Amino acid sequence: MIEIVLELFGDVLLQVVLQVLAEVGVHSWRGLRDPDGERPPANPVLATLGYLLFGTIVGGLSLFFRPELLLAPGKLRWLNLVVTPLISGLVMMAMGAWRRRRDQPLVRMDRFAYGYTFAFAASAARFFVAG
Repeated sequence: MIEIVLELFGDVLLQVVLQVLAEVGVHSWRGLRDPDGERPPANPVLATLGYLLFGTIVGGLSLFFRPELLLAPGKLRWLNLVVTPLISGLVMMAMGAWRRRRDQPLVRMDRFAYGYTFAFAASAARFFVAG
């Protein structure tokens, strides 16, 4: 039982680390493309599709570093496909709130829905390719 909890925690931790690194990259990219912050935001549908694509790419690339899934096949792996992105989305939302309190610029990934979308795409890529 403790092994399952540790494996689940490890997978969640891996996803959160990947998402934080992606968020740092998105902030850096935004700073390069729009240093004065005057550019209008992108279409939300296109942004969602972009985060799906970005998450799928990151999930696929993560398989080079950790090609096997931590959880054994079964119901827990399916549950992990839903729970891990929820946790990652909440972490991104918390980071967005932290940035907002400090009057730092926000990107879409600082919101729950976009953070969840990115993390779900990364998890799904890992789930279906490695599983």
